[in-house]
Amino acid sequence: MLEILENYRDGILETIFGNVNHCVVVVDRDGFVSYMNDSYCDFLEVDKKLVPGKHVTEVIENTRMHLVVQTEKEEIADLQYIRGNYMIAHRIPLRADGKVVGALGMVLFRDTEEWLKLNSHIRDLLLELETYRNQMKKLSGVSYSLHDIVSSSSEMHLLKDKIKKVAPGNVSVLLRGESGTGKELFAHSIHHLSERNTKPFVKVNCAAIPEHLLESELFGYQEGAFTGAKKGGKPGKFQLANGGTLFLDEIGDMPLQAQVKILRVLQEGEMDAIGSVHPQKVDVRIIAATNQPLEGLIEVQKFREDLFYRINVVQVDVPPLRKRPEDLRVLAKYLLEKVTQLTGKRVIDFEETVYDCFLQYHWPGNVRELENVIEAAVHLTSNEMIELDDLPDHIKPDAYLLHDQQSLKAIMETTERQVIERTLKKVQGDKTKAAELLRIGKSSLYDKVKKYGL
Repeated sequence: MLEILENYRDGILETIFGNVNHCVVVVDRDGFVSYMNDSYCDFLEVDKKLVPGKHVTEVIENTRMHLVVQTEKEEIADLQYIRGNYMIAHRIPLRADGKVVGALGMVLFRDTEEWLKLNSHIRDLLLELETYRNQMKKLSGVSYSLHDIVSSSSEMHLLKDKIKKVAPGNVSVLLRGESGTGKELFAHSIHHLSERNTKPFVKVNCAAIPEHLLESELFGYQEGAFTGAKKGGKPGKFQLANGGTLFLDEIGDMPLQAQVKILRVLQEGEMDAIGSVHPQKVDVRIIAATNQPLEGLIEVQKFREDLFYRINVVQVDVPPLRKRPEDLRVLAKYLLEKVTQLTGKRVIDFEETVYDCFLQYHWPGNVRELENVIEAAVHLTSNEMIELDDLPDHIKPDAYLLHDQQSLKAIMETTERQVIERTLKKVQGDKTKAAELLRIGKSSLYDKVKKYGL
């Protein structure tokens, strides 16, 4: 009966979309392809019979169909990069009885010639936009935007939506998250999307400046303010950021004396340079970031409570990499391309065992650590595919397996899978030789290969 219903559904979809020029795809609630019409299959050069049942990410590059199902939000006229071209796609959640049961995607173009003209026009506009963006970067000091934050997880998608809502105003924003999660990228993005984007973006790393120099760095000094003061004085970060945004990174490490003066700037809109007689008016938006629990610092009187409430008007929590495993594959590929462009070495992808290793590892250093691991692997590998042996020792499964919070059965299965996989690789996939080396029966090996999907 189920097969009859599925055939009936496929028949209806084929009747509606089978002969249209637009590329059409339908996915179920888990992101697996239910239907793809001939136009899309021909364009992607895939066998229409083999597509249904595959996850959409395996079939369409840069797809967001599975994310539309998760977020339940339609995406209209969105740019998508497929097979070397930008396309315009609609993605619409499909509902039944008030619940999202899948999504419909449609790439909009009528024929190749028309699309090539449109694509050429879009490329021209994007190049023009990129030129303006580069000019803005030089003027404002902003290096990143939301587009530079690579992710595919629904959690990060919602976080980006929050940034878009917060950015236009002048409210102070507190970015919280572990080291290496990309808080600075979000700070740049907020300024980039704000009304202050033509004005300076100035960063201060509160942990990197010696305490006795922090006040002069923030507020500047007048000529003759102290022995060795620069002739003509020196503007501080607040003066340099006037009209724009001041990013206070690692604000939890800021001395209490400097905290008092920053509080005054936020409350009164004015500041005193060292050695000045009259206060100066300044207009800055504060974005702060920390990887420390500021509430705990307040309890031990290392951080002012009144300043905390001033900078924490809107709080943005950036999740660690281990809590968004969906991002690991897309981030790894993005970082691999970035590293290979810098090194000039041809490395195109990772073996599946490497992705498995990435998923098992805890990533205490987050995205920054992932980039370092990939950079090391690119230098260590002699192949076009990064293998498990190319990874630094500290992230290999053997290095942390016994410290992981797994049951004995899970540890045994993980180890067994790795041993079988390495043996098969050693004998170029010859299962008879592999069974001999492992000293197990051939039928037993076949069962284990099937069990682990090798």
